[in-house]
Amino acid sequence: MAVWNGPAFAGFLAVAVGSFLLLQPELPGSALRALWGSLNGGASAEGRLAAAWEALIVRPERSWNRVAVGVNACVDVVLSGVKLLQALGLSPGDGEDHSVLHSRKDLEEAFIHFMGKGAAAERFFSDGESFHNISQIASELPGAQHYVGGNAALIGQKLAANSDLKVLLCGPVGPKLHQLLDDNIVVPPESMQEVDEFHLILEYQAGEQWGPLTAPNANRFIFSHDLSNGAMNMLEVFVSSLEEFQPDLVVLSGLHMMEGQTKEIQKKRLQEAVISISDIPTDVPIHLELASMTDRELMSSIMHQVFPLVNSLGLNEQELLFLSQSASGPHSSLPAWSGVPDVGVVSDILFWILKEQGRSKERASDLTRIHFHTLAYHILATVDGHWGNQLASVAAGARVAGTQACATETIDSGRVSLKAPLEFVTSHSEAGSRIAVNPDEPVAQWRREGVSFHFTPVLVCKDPIRTVGLGDAISAEGLFYSEAYPH
Repeated sequence: MAVWNGPAFAGFLAVAVGSFLLLQPELPGSALRALWGSLNGGASAEGRLAAAWEALIVRPERSWNRVAVGVNACVDVVLSGVKLLQALGLSPGDGEDHSVLHSRKDLEEAFIHFMGKGAAAERFFSDGESFHNISQIASELPGAQHYVGGNAALIGQKLAANSDLKVLLCGPVGPKLHQLLDDNIVVPPESMQEVDEFHLILEYQAGEQWGPLTAPNANRFIFSHDLSNGAMNMLEVFVSSLEEFQPDLVVLSGLHMMEGQTKEIQKKRLQEAVISISDIPTDVPIHLELASMTDRELMSSIMHQVFPLVNSLGLNEQELLFLSQSASGPHSSLPAWSGVPDVGVVSDILFWILKEQGRSKERASDLTRIHFHTLAYHILATVDGHWGNQLASVAAGARVAGTQACATETIDSGRVSLKAPLEFVTSHSEAGSRIAVNPDEPVAQWRREGVSFHFTPVLVCKDPIRTVGLGDAISAEGLFYSEAYPH
């Protein structure tokens, strides 16, 4: 029996693949790359992509030293959604979305509605006493875990993991939350309060069943009766604390929490928020993290009044489409995403936001950066000349999505899968170019009228340990590796 040596075997493979190409010329490039990858030393596309990221993820020339984060913070009680609803004596019926939850019945219907879609959502529970009872039952259920919660606190916690970074967190911080926070986080005394705000995070796994219902993928449903964060009580305290702290980056979130307020209070509070944000020195970049919303009027007001005051945005596919629907943007007639969001559609909406609300010669806006994340891929869109280190930034954001969901220090290529489209068109509202992504060069780039796009796949955890706070970790990591050019 003949024994092949390495070079001879490689030569044979090359001839075999070449012959295969002649016989199958119509095979798409992604299939060919997968075939070659499986023949070429057996390295999986996931393993090659993770290795390629490592080479790209480098710190920028000018790093942040002091980051101030505010203003929503709470304690997340994370548990199985099905187990909580069973403990509350509820049974699976018909699903129905409710923009505000008024009762246990509303909770049951909304949870079923979103679990059936496998989609994330966040809702306000209007009855304080009933919510308090539900949160007590939830906290005491076996398997319930308590974590740092709220976008601002989660972003602060992620940034504080870098020991050379000083982080200020301003939000309603109660005793339990204070105990959970990283030692590297500074909390102004004015933002401490006697009682914690609790948010209940009902998780479900891919394929999990409840009665006739089967979840298509893992996700979570969040609800709370959160008055401090709902009124953004800590915004003024946050802005007044910046003078002493002297940050070189400000991260703001929590505007979505105002949905539980009346229209009058929303309008008044948003005007006050605009005044407060305008008080932040113009040489300090501001990142605004969005979250799940249902109030189109509030979303549209945030877009027109707040976006021009911030330099950077972080959002997911739900928030992006809702934004376009709220302000009659491109593809706003699309009722919902079907499967993995189309890259060309996402790209069109990101471009529209930066063209409508971003910085230009005609508009005195500060907005120049959007970090979009969805389960299968990320896109970083930036107005040219304002940001650097984008390859590292988008790759680092995608890497942390794979490590945090699987609870591993580094990407474990056996526990993740590549679900991103490896070929796509970059636009549907104009003649977009067709792009093919190679796992060995995982960041694809294109430009459109002074806006640069950086796309990278995500290595999706097959069996996620924890999905909460993933978007906040992604935005924090992307920001950590970003460099804002002084203007």
